[in-house]
Amino acid sequence: MKMQYNKIGKSDLLVSQIGLGAMSLVQGQDDTNSYIIKHAKELGINYLDTSDLYDKGKNEKLIGKLISSDRDQWILASKVGNRWKEDGSGWDWVPSKAYILKAVEDSLKRLNSDYIDLYQLHGGTIEDPFDEIVDAFEQLVQQGKIRYYGISSIRPNVFINYAENSNIVSNMMQYSIFDRRPEEYFPRLEKNGISVLARGTVAQGLLLKKAAQKYLTYSVREVLEIQNEINSIAKELDLSSVSLAIKYPLLHDPVVCSVIGIRTKEQINSLGLAIEDLTKIDLNTFKELINKMPEIHYSDNR
Repeated sequence: MKMQYNKIGKSDLLVSQIGLGAMSLVQGQDDTNSYIIKHAKELGINYLDTSDLYDKGKNEKLIGKLISSDRDQWILASKVGNRWKEDGSGWDWVPSKAYILKAVEDSLKRLNSDYIDLYQLHGGTIEDPFDEIVDAFEQLVQQGKIRYYGISSIRPNVFINYAENSNIVSNMMQYSIFDRRPEEYFPRLEKNGISVLARGTVAQGLLLKKAAQKYLTYSVREVLEIQNEINSIAKELDLSSVSLAIKYPLLHDPVVCSVIGIRTKEQINSLGLAIEDLTKIDLNTFKELINKMPEIHYSDNR
């Protein structure tokens, strides 16, 4: 199967329906990281997602090295808003214009790039200085330092505000078979021309081979039951659990990209096989499973 590409919102960014979450790349494993990036590109993947928060900026630096020879062939996304404390013990939320304008310079330097394709607010609260933040992103667009901006948020009252009152083109949201909370808000996002980039698509490995454990509001028993159902579907249709996990979000508008973290050569190789199976999967594949699952909703920040 050839990789499909989708446009992010009202932008001209065409992203592969499968994206690579760079946070999973391990510092110091140069051979493995180069292999993953090379093979991801061969599979048709062009979306790379990172953040200044990951590895205290080292992840951006790693990506900058890995794609230095073909930067223009990637849709590069990063995030801003969290600042590491000087002692490295954690980070503070700093949603100010001054910080955003400074942080982008640091990110560009680490990424070894003149521009970032998609710059995302990494979180957000309803108390943030909204106009100041939007002004910062608009200024960066005008300066050519970023092409478009978005948000990465699972707080409905935050991302809906940006969707309806700013020029964001996307929202990155945790979204999987296990976590279907975003679906309630898809119509409003779609109405405003906002695309969704789905992260957490394998639910911390629970949709793969990870042992059952509590997840969100699901008990261990409920997780195990869902895992067994998914394994039965995979076996019956001769599909991999990876293909089921990454395809589910893509079956829902306005999702344009299913982002997955890859850490090993084996994982990128198996992703190639999973992509071949995507055309065999539709919403009917999950119908019985979804009917058995409890509905869950965001309880805060509505």
